[in-house]
Amino acid sequence: MKLICKTCETEITKQVTELKDLNLINKNDGKDYIPEGFFIIDNGEDDIQAKGSIIVNIKDLINSNYHTDDIRLNGCCGYDGLDGINRVCLNNHEIGTENSDCWMPHFIALNPALVKFI
Repeated sequence: MKLICKTCETEITKQVTELKDLNLINKNDGKDYIPEGFFIIDNGEDDIQAKGSIIVNIKDLINSNYHTDDIRLNGCCGYDGLDGINRVCLNNHEIGTENSDCWMPHFIALNPALVKFI
């Protein structure tokens, strides 16, 4: 499966498969939270994003840019995602939040209201 922007249907991820073996989740700071090529739906247990977010590896995100609102791009070594959605598709539609700061595991949390699977 791939994910696309609901507004303009731009592909925003490479091919991803649902991760069934949750033992592969890496909660260590500065590391990929989820392996490349996979996604999970956040169940809210790890308090990493809003429950229901679609979590993918940063390297699986394509055809996207950072938000034009600089206030959303805070962090010291990366982006902390604490100030709202910070990633947009190539047509500048909001799609999700990158979490890539040094004090957290790294991932993209795609908002299910803004993206869809194909």
